[in-house]
Amino acid sequence: MSVAEALERIRRGTEEILVESELVERLESGKPLRVKAGFDPTAPDLHLGHTVLINKLRTFQDLGHEVLFLIGDFTGMIGDPTGKSTTRPPLTRDEVIENARTYEQQIFKILDPEKTLVMFNSGWMNEMDSADLIQLAAKYTVARMLERDDFAKRYHSGQPIAIHEFLYPLIQGYDSVAMKADVELGGTDQKFNLLVGRELQKHYGQKPQVVITVPILEGLDGVQKMSKSWATTSASTSLLMRCSAKSCPSPTNSCGAGSSC
Repeated sequence: MSVAEALERIRRGTEEILVESELVERLESGKPLRVKAGFDPTAPDLHLGHTVLINKLRTFQDLGHEVLFLIGDFTGMIGDPTGKSTTRPPLTRDEVIENARTYEQQIFKILDPEKTLVMFNSGWMNEMDSADLIQLAAKYTVARMLERDDFAKRYHSGQPIAIHEFLYPLIQGYDSVAMKADVELGGTDQKFNLLVGRELQKHYGQKPQVVITVPILEGLDGVQKMSKSWATTSASTSLLMRCSAKSCPSPTNSCGAGSSC
């Protein structure tokens, strides 16, 4: 398959590729890419919105690349502040581990286990001491954090922002450094966090990852995004059981052509 054909397959169903010319350059190198996507185990079931992202990971596998499926067991204890108007209650270690148990079973209904590396960010974050964390925090400014829409809205409306919430995008970004990611996928709501990963990779002397965003699905309430923490999800375990890699949900079709869903 030519680079142009591979790029066309990657583009399908995506919202944005940053920076596309860099992706083309990496595809032209002929080297298998390390393609990262992170999932915080805030609930035991992956939801329908996740299958859009996982299906895109499968596209990269079909093109000969390696998927790095990150379970954010460390970041899950912080709580992703993305899109939140208030501070999100952190989960306990026991809650995170219990929720993560089913993830591998679910994702391999779509992903090829031979081309998937499952990783946990506690593997490197637990090795960080307080001095390391301060050095990481020094690589980003409060002003840059407040450029993020949800933080800006909370700041201007007088809603409190806890210091640990600033750490979330930093740690998600550092995951890309630790994993040496070439590409990171995420929903459009994750764009700020994904771009932090690019910036941190530059600080650590790595080539910045290509960021690819996919549309987020509307939740069952018709207002919020589909989210485990907002309880606006349709659990996708049974869907994953019945859908093949070629007939999984897309942003415009909840079940692919030919699916029995």
